[in-house]
Amino acid sequence: MSVVLLLKLFLVPALIALVTLAGRRWGHAVAGWLSAFPVVAGPILFFIAVEQGATFAAQAAIGTLSAVLAMLAYGISYAWAATRYTWPASLAFAYAGYAVAVFVLSFWGATLLVTGLVVLAALCFAPRLYPVLRASPAASSKPANDMLLRMGSGALLVLLVTYFAASLGPGLSGVFAMFPVMGTVLALFTHRSAGAGSTIQLLRGMVFGFYAFSMFCVVLAWSLTATGVGWAFLWALLAAGIVQVLTRLWLTRHAVAAR
Repeated sequence: MSVVLLLKLFLVPALIALVTLAGRRWGHAVAGWLSAFPVVAGPILFFIAVEQGATFAAQAAIGTLSAVLAMLAYGISYAWAATRYTWPASLAFAYAGYAVAVFVLSFWGATLLVTGLVVLAALCFAPRLYPVLRASPAASSKPANDMLLRMGSGALLVLLVTYFAASLGPGLSGVFAMFPVMGTVLALFTHRSAGAGSTIQLLRGMVFGFYAFSMFCVVLAWSLTATGVGWAFLWALLAAGIVQVLTRLWLTRHAVAAR
């Protein structure tokens, strides 16, 4: 078994497990914020770069950046559906919103600059589009298979997207690297165990995490062909980490001011 295959099978599930445990410790909004960090798409783009080359991966990173718009469509669709329906119907609405967005993005051929500006504007406006619903104070249960399902879904996504990368092309490979694996599992189990209000908090929290994710994609797409794969991912992760810390500081100050 090759080193790359071992990383595909174990790296992403391990990262998903760490995010899950951190979310359980600090709450649903923090789980959403953390889950938007490139714990799934980042390794997928790395494997694409190793297997398909830096130029291919740079184009895929632009596709992944544009897929933030599809993730916003997923989250907003689920949040509004959750105010009226249980998790199966809410998930169906969310996937419908995601599918429509991906269909539109399949015709997307914008440059890195244009894509970045559109995504930034969408992130600034998106929090206003989520419904407001108070979370239930009741303690939530944690299904026994929750962690295994999250980890298994992440590993499966990595294998599928990297396997079909050549036939999908860089644009769609990048878009599907952003498939809502974490969003699906987090929203599903949160909705079942803690109710719609907590799920909406989770999904809204993802919006603020997407700032770091977007920075990761921008730096990666810009630097891959200039610095090589290793340095490009190092700089992208460093930039994403800085933005992630800044958004957390902003959220903390905002919460204190609100109280």
